[in-house]
Amino acid sequence: MDEDRFTRLVREHSPAIGNYLRRRLYPLTPADLDDLVEETLLVVWRRLNDVPPDAELPWMIGVARNVLRNAHRSKNRRLASEAKLPPPRDLSSAEEAVIADTTVREALRSLAEDDREFLLLHAWDGLDTHELGKLYAISTNAAAVRLSRAQRRFRKLLGATEND
Repeated sequence: MDEDRFTRLVREHSPAIGNYLRRRLYPLTPADLDDLVEETLLVVWRRLNDVPPDAELPWMIGVARNVLRNAHRSKNRRLASEAKLPPPRDLSSAEEAVIADTTVREALRSLAEDDREFLLLHAWDGLDTHELGKLYAISTNAAAVRLSRAQRRFRKLLGATEND
């Protein structure tokens, strides 16, 4: 019985619900419309016994209105959160430029995994030898030696790649 009533409500009123939401969608995108209609119908299904028989459409529009308000609030929160982030740079990062350089990429790929990770943690993530030592549970001096050796191997591979 409930399924039949729900099916009838969807068939009769979902076009009106979709139109209501479509007219009030901005600043959301048209891609959000299906999700909003679906969320409205989920609420209707969960609260099917609360839908008044003599005011089905107005009640469903009220649900759609609340769903839309929630979506607008979510979008506003997301935009406010994104506004706090630093603006994206139009230029590629130094890391992207290095990886784009096939010579450097080949030299990095040729390094042993441990050397590559150690070198990149220092060069790209900014970890100094003290921090590398903490990360790898070795002394600062051992980290400095390990970094120096990784850098030397990288320069050697870089030179070999350039000469090919």
